Amino acid sequence: MDGNSVCYKVFRAWGVTPWEDLFDEVAAFASEIGPYRLIGISHSAGEGDSGAATVWYWREPVK
Repeated sequence: MDGNSVCYKVFRAWGVTPWEDLFDEVAAFASEIGPYRLIGISHSAGEGDSGAATVWYWREPVK
């Protein structure tokens, strides 16, 4: 893969995990990879308190 490959990381919340904890994890990861690699963040809600958030990012800084 070259430096312009798109990657993602999925974070999940189940039942007892508060949404705030899920989004804190997502924000920490997005901050770690930095603004030049971050493409975007998406989220979805399932039944009950389940949900997921995905961080989309470039493998390396865009060239």
